[in-house]
Amino acid sequence: MEKRRDFIKKVAVASAGVIAGNSLFGMSAKSYRNIIGANERIHLAIIGLNGRGSTMAGTFARQKNAEISTLCDVDTRVFAKALKSVASNKQISVPKTEGDCRKVMQDKNIDAIYIATPDHWHTPLTIMGCQAGKHVYVEKPLSHNPHEGELAIAAARKYNRVVQMGAQRRSAPVLTEGIQQLHEGIIGRVYYAKTWYTNDRKATFLTPGTAPAELNYDLWQGPAPRLAYQNGLIHYNWHWFWHWGTGEALNNGTHEVDIARWGLGVDYPIKVSSSGGRYAFKDDWQTPDTQVVTLEYPDRKMIMWESSSANGRRIEGDERGVIFYGENGSLSTGNDAYKVFDLKGKLTKEVASKDKEETMQGRNTATVSLSLDSMHAADFLDAIRQNRKPNCDVETGHKSIIGMQLSNIAWRVGRELRLDPKNGHILNDPEAEKLWKRSYEPGWEPKV
Repeated sequence: MEKRRDFIKKVAVASAGVIAGNSLFGMSAKSYRNIIGANERIHLAIIGLNGRGSTMAGTFARQKNAEISTLCDVDTRVFAKALKSVASNKQISVPKTEGDCRKVMQDKNIDAIYIATPDHWHTPLTIMGCQAGKHVYVEKPLSHNPHEGELAIAAARKYNRVVQMGAQRRSAPVLTEGIQQLHEGIIGRVYYAKTWYTNDRKATFLTPGTAPAELNYDLWQGPAPRLAYQNGLIHYNWHWFWHWGTGEALNNGTHEVDIARWGLGVDYPIKVSSSGGRYAFKDDWQTPDTQVVTLEYPDRKMIMWESSSANGRRIEGDERGVIFYGENGSLSTGNDAYKVFDLKGKLTKEVASKDKEETMQGRNTATVSLSLDSMHAADFLDAIRQNRKPNCDVETGHKSIIGMQLSNIAWRVGRELRLDPKNGHILNDPEAEKLWKRSYEPGWEPKV
């Protein structure tokens, strides 16, 4: 199998010189972006087609002046569904299919890539895309570990690419209004955000097996050190194993904690703790099915996230949500709507979504709202055309997920972590610091 370092050399040659500094494809990065005008098509490749990717292929296909040029996945069985998604959203041209993401990077006709692969691929693909001169929309979490998040930021800035993380609520108009109300003092000084997620997932057991002929398991592993194939892992349960996934904390907690951080107006935590475990089942999950995370920030502010992955009983009447607490009352949200209460819990204001499709309800959270997906996709495309940062820029995404990544580290080492408020780095804990990064398959180490 061709190693990543050899591939990057090929891309550099094939692209007529992706060179150091701000020069891409023989012109400045700024001039390159500016040639994509308001009336010109942006050609996209969708990488990772199981579930989320196939849905978003259709979402991007129906965007104005956007075209899905390539569908890419390591499993040939998923192409039919993705092609149908594109066709059903009125795209006339038929995308080509590709089994190797590295060939997508070599295609000069691709302006941007959308990434919905397993978590261990998110940052490596983001970096590869930036190095190949492509803008990147990467699903949450931005990275598998904190170090990768920093690399993703460095790549976006070095190669002057638009990089958007898939935190769709950042493009929700009514929710944005609610956050603005918080910042303007509708409940006074906001000091605490309570967040939660519930589901009724089942036990997972892995057994030795042989990868299906349709699946390129070696490329599925990509940057991750090689392990033998196991039945029951692909295409979803990798979420619960540290080698590839990041647990419920990053799989779903990312969304609510992002809103909470946005509303509180905080960046990096100064202290993180996490309690919980695999309590519901005695199975093969490595990540917790029940977890409580506490993130403390400067200026006496805190976020709490509670997760119940194996029992779907609702909290505060909702399967997921956010409540902000302030000196003069509270504000609840989590979807594209919000409610304001006084200190006694009396409802004083309610603003509902303007679109019936704008709902976060339902446990199929892979596609929480088609309208929000469309708005976030449209923001990404507009950011490319306008040469601006998108609503969930790579650095915003990193700040929103690092707390949850650190909570997983705290849980794994079994103690509270103290952090540098300037960047979230772990202080005075060598054992925990070892989990800041991960190991890679030789030749696949991501570099900027």
